[in-house]
Formats: sequence, C-alpha cells, structure tokens
Amino acid sequence: MNQTDTIAAIATAFGNSGIGIVRISGDEAVAIADKIFRTGKGRKILSEKESHTIHYGYVYDGNEPVDEVLVMLMRGPKSFTAEDTVEINCHGGMLVLKRVLQTVLKAGARLAEPGEFTKRAFLNGRIDLSQAEAVIDTIHAKNCYALSSSLGQLRGSLSKKIKELREQILYEIAFIESALDDPEHISLDGYGERLLAVLCGWERELERLIHSFSDGRILSEGIQTVILGKPNAGKSSLLNVLVGEERAIVTEIAGTTRDVLEEDILIEGMNLHIVDTAGIRSTEDQIEKIGISRAIKAAAEADLILYVVDASVPLDENDEQIIEFIRDKKAIVLFNKDDLNAVFSFEELQKRFGHPVFSVSAKEKTGFDSLKREILSMFDQGKIDFNDQILITNMRQERAISEAFESIQLVKKAIQEELPEDFYSIDLMNAYEKLGLIIGEAVEDDLIHEIFSRFCMGK
Repeated sequence: MNQTDTIAAIATAFGNSGIGIVRISGDEAVAIADKIFRTGKGRKILSEKESHTIHYGYVYDGNEPVDEVLVMLMRGPKSFTAEDTVEINCHGGMLVLKRVLQTVLKAGARLAEPGEFTKRAFLNGRIDLSQAEAVIDTIHAKNCYALSSSLGQLRGSLSKKIKELREQILYEIAFIESALDDPEHISLDGYGERLLAVLCGWERELERLIHSFSDGRILSEGIQTVILGKPNAGKSSLLNVLVGEERAIVTEIAGTTRDVLEEDILIEGMNLHIVDTAGIRSTEDQIEKIGISRAIKAAAEADLILYVVDASVPLDENDEQIIEFIRDKKAIVLFNKDDLNAVFSFEELQKRFGHPVFSVSAKEKTGFDSLKREILSMFDQGKIDFNDQILITNMRQERAISEAFESIQLVKKAIQEELPEDFYSIDLMNAYEKLGLIIGEAVEDDLIHEIFSRFCMGK
C-alpha cells in the first residue's frame, strides 16, 4: 500500500450523536484541511499553526458552508499514525458527517480502508503488532477485566516481555556463533549446563504465557455458558431470569425451544455469553433433532454448562445421557422448580453428581445470588492482577509462543544428547523468530491485511 498518500474516514460510530469526527492522516492532511476550513472572519491557514492546537471555524465546500466545526491539528510523528493528522469535530448527524467527509475527499484525500489508521501506526513504528491487536480488543471489550487486560497490552506489557525474551535468546545465539568463529579466545566448555539453566527459566515464562490464554480468551470473549436439560425443565425461564427480561419463549409445551438463543450478561464485571438450547430427549421430529444436535455441539465447546434438572419429574435416560456428557466438564447442576412437589430431594441430587448443585426457582427468582457467586469463584477472576500479569488474548499469539516453547525444548534435547553447539543456534533462532511474530517482525503482508481488516473504517 502507498503509505505517502492521505486518507480520511469517519472516526466515530455510525448513528446520530452530539459530536462526530472525520479524521485525515498523511503528508497532505494539513494542506487538504486548509482547502476547506475557514474561520468566521475568513480562511485560517492551518499550515502556519502549531501542532496540537484546536481551531474554531467552518468547513466549506467551495463557497457553501457545510458545518460549524472544531479542527484539531497534530503533526507527525506525535500523532496516532505518526503522520500529520487533522481531526474535524463536527455535529454528529450522519448527513453532516457524510457531507464533511465528501468535502475532504473532494479536496484530495482517499477513503481509508478498514483499520488503515492503526495499520499506519504499526508500519510507521508507532506501535507494534501486539499493541495494534490490543486496540481492537479495547474497542470490543465487554467487561472491565477485558478492558484492563487490553489496556495493559496497549501500553506495551506483552511487547516488553517478548522483547526481553528475544534479547536474551539473541545474546545466547551471538555467544555461540562468536565461540564457534573464535574458539581460541571464547570457550564453550561447560556452556551446555549453563544454557540449560537459562532455558528452564525461559520455559517457565513461556508456559505461563501459554497457560494464560484460557483466562485471556474468557476475558475477551466472555465465559461461554450453555444451558442444558430436558425439554420443559426451565432452561428458557432460567435464561430470562439471568438476562433480566423475557428473551426466550416460555410455554408448558415441551420442545418449544428448537434452536440456540444467545445473550450476554455481566456478573460483577465478568461477561457471560449464555446459550439457551433445545431440550435433550429422544425424538423423531427432524427439526427438533437438528436443535438437539446444535445444543450438544455448543455444550462441547462451552467453558461452563448449567444443567437444569426439573425437580418435579423423575430422572430418566435423557438425564443419564446429560450426566455422562458433563462428567469431565466444568458444570453446575441447578435443582429447578423446587417450589413444586419434588419427586426427589436436593440431598439426593448432591450425592449423585460430581458438580456443585444449587436449588433455584426460575418462577420465584430465588437462589440466583448463590449461583452467580459460584460462577465467579469457579473462574477465579479475583486473583488476576492486571498490574503485573500478562494475558494472551488471541490464538495467533498463543500459537507463536507455543512454537517458540517447542523450539526451546528442542535445544534442551540437543544439550542432553550432547549434540554440537551449532545445533543449539538453529532452534534458538527459530524461537527468536516465532516470538518476533507477536510484535510484528517478519510478518507476511497477507497476515497484516487480515489482522487490520477486522478493524472498523475509521480506526
């Protein structure tokens, strides 16, 4: 992509609002703004003004006033893109924003591609790739934990750790290469044992980052929570109580829910992505079979299963199927409809399952405070300290760290098998390069395009 041309886009969300922003970035950003911006007393020459200043006036399309605006001037490299940047703060109506943008494009700017402003910040060295990914994580954060984690990465917490590890790896590679080139002055005697101790430290660091991926994914995406149970057990009523409104259709007819229904809720700042599913039972109804198949698939991929048991109906072969399915999964059993005449006791249910059991009533809306406390306890979010803990939040980063970890293990194996030292360098360099992918070194253009294409137009 030509990085010297000037781009523009609406930087605020689509929809009417009090204020909207049109962002311009590139070599000609100030000159283009000068063509269309005037004060009440006439044209204001922005090119003569100091950086990081704000100017009041009007945007004009030729001799026609478009809107009353405030123009913010930021010269590179002290801007988000590290280029000259102008932000036009106008009224937030969509018609006004589009008119201002059209005027900017007519004056010589090109419409920005999705994520192109952040892409330029990366390509111009303003941020690295992990920080660029943190930008979109910050925008899409669903809870305060995810926001804290993404802001930490945006400030460079992951970048700093990766760079430290790469510097240490590079030092060992340089030492090996120097010793091989000049064996008379640099000895490798006993080096394998010393390197082995260093490798163990790197392994611990990388393992911790790999293991953080589960927490990081849950923070960014929410706890994937699936409600399972037989038809008419109270699953949809449970969803409605948790969401706080009537989202699912509730009837006395078994099998009302035929497909998955998804909602997001917050419990003390932690996001739960809840999926209500079709009741699990043997059926000849082809549509219901599809719904049950989707329910089982969603449960197989879930972080948490809420298994709803109807206390007024005996357990049967459908319950046995669900019990076996959740045996090795993170699950909570809900003893529902305890306001009716129960055919078995809560104590019996506790003895039967290897999971926490809670007595709730979706009708009376009781027992849910204890359920929420149990969910928070199970995922232990209170122990995450964002001041010093780094969480891996996407699969690309986790894969690169895992591959670096495997390379470190190969170096350990080479030492244990007493292979020549030049074997160490090969795998050390591979670990160095894999970690470099996280911060964007030697990343292919196609991957760069894929990452930034997920951004919105004005970011």
